[in-house]
Amino acid sequence: MDITGIAKSHQADIHKAGKASFKLSDSLREQIAGYAREDAAQGVYMGNKFLALRKSEVAKVAPDRAALMGKLNQEMADMKTIREADRRWLCLLFGEPYEAKFQSEGTGSAVHVYDGNGDEVLTYTAGVGWHEKESKAETQVHGALKAAYYDAFRAARQEINAGIVEVQGGFDARA
Repeated sequence: MDITGIAKSHQADIHKAGKASFKLSDSLREQIAGYAREDAAQGVYMGNKFLALRKSEVAKVAPDRAALMGKLNQEMADMKTIREADRRWLCLLFGEPYEAKFQSEGTGSAVHVYDGNGDEVLTYTAGVGWHEKESKAETQVHGALKAAYYDAFRAARQEINAGIVEVQGGFDARA
């Protein structure tokens, strides 16, 4: 049983629109660099300010998993109800751009929820409950932010280390 909340023609448009790569703005890059410099001066890698910023930026591209889980939890108490639900009702339940597929083969039943790009973002398994999965968009934002932070942190540490002169027994280690 395939439960789809997206018309095939509309689904193609979503896939194209969702494939745009994440680009760091200059102001965001500067903010990250500032946090990296502060952290480097304190000897901390990826301090709380950067972690909060990263969480905030990733949340902008993340699906609202809590709302998706709430919809399913509120309306369906068990997998039997899901199995018997008609496609139209599940389309209304999840809404666009989400797609849900019911799996009844194998060792148990499960519902897999996909975003508009076709990335599985949630799985519900009877007896286990919800399992969240990171989408490609979230992974891309994480990667871009961490790479910018790493470059800025490394540069800041090099600047700090260049300013330190170690004198051991009257010998300047930089000379």
